Amino acid sequence: MNLSFSRPIACTLATAVLLAASPARADIPGRAADVIPAQAEIVYQRGLEYLAKNQNEKGSWNDSTGSEPGVVGLCVAAFLAHGEDPVNGPYAKNIRNGIDFILSEQNESNGYIGSSMYNHAFATKALAEAYGVLDDPRIAPALKKAVDLILSSQKRNRLGAWRYTPDSRDGDTTVTGCQIVTLFAARNAGLAVPEDAIRKGLVYLNNNRASDGGYGYTSPSGTKPTLTAIGVLCLALAKEKDSKGYLASVEYLKKQLDYRDRYYPYYFEYYMSQALFHADDAAWRDWNARNIRYLATIQATDGSFPGSQGPSFNTAGALLSLALNYRFLPIYEK
Repeated sequence: MNLSFSRPIACTLATAVLLAASPARADIPGRAADVIPAQAEIVYQRGLEYLAKNQNEKGSWNDSTGSEPGVVGLCVAAFLAHGEDPVNGPYAKNIRNGIDFILSEQNESNGYIGSSMYNHAFATKALAEAYGVLDDPRIAPALKKAVDLILSSQKRNRLGAWRYTPDSRDGDTTVTGCQIVTLFAARNAGLAVPEDAIRKGLVYLNNNRASDGGYGYTSPSGTKPTLTAIGVLCLALAKEKDSKGYLASVEYLKKQLDYRDRYYPYYFEYYMSQALFHADDAAWRDWNARNIRYLATIQATDGSFPGSQGPSFNTAGALLSLALNYRFLPIYEK
């Protein structure tokens, strides 16, 4: 698994239907019994302030990965996942500038965004999340082109999967999972996504699942919690939560509540939060409480997060692992 962002990370998801414009909330709309932990809100607000303050005029960030459209897409998602208004809210300009940057990075002829399928998926996901809440006539055609590239790339792939480039003939669980989640985001945005594309992608992922429920990178061997979280999330989004394989994978993850990915911690947290949320409410609440305490401990005084992938990606990934506390994106609904 190579996640250095010139060949980078994997993904998440869906159209951002904003339910309110106020950035600070004590109660989740429609969930009177669910209160957002105060510490999570403090961490999230500080993180957003960091991202807003350090965004450049182009709409990207100046750190080691911040000029990658996929990272910009994750930063945009971090704002939207907190319910920020992209029109009149305090971070509206940041959201719009991020979308402008993503659109400027798209190849007009084939719809490709960035230099890897990781970047392409995260950037496409951000377009899907912004579509319908941001009045910009450029988004719809750009989103369709981007989704068409994902679909055409799969058709050229002998495994029905995806890897680093649109012409890759092999696959891995990280890139494939990222594309599947993005296709669900596009479907939530109203685009027609063939069911066959989802099914073929899931078959590939399932072929990389071991008997204990864990997922490997390009085979069932070498299973890891990070890869397993990706597989669990994709099956949950596909509404395939009754299979023995899915249940085994959930049990695998429930034994890893104290796990921290040494090399890609925020990538793991991003997927682990979503996988557990869809799979097991009690396990998610336990893990979420631990994650909030952990992130509050390591967050820098300027609101950013440490790590090898650059503070913009690190911060966006950390914040998105808290986004299930807010649930402003359709992907966060069960």
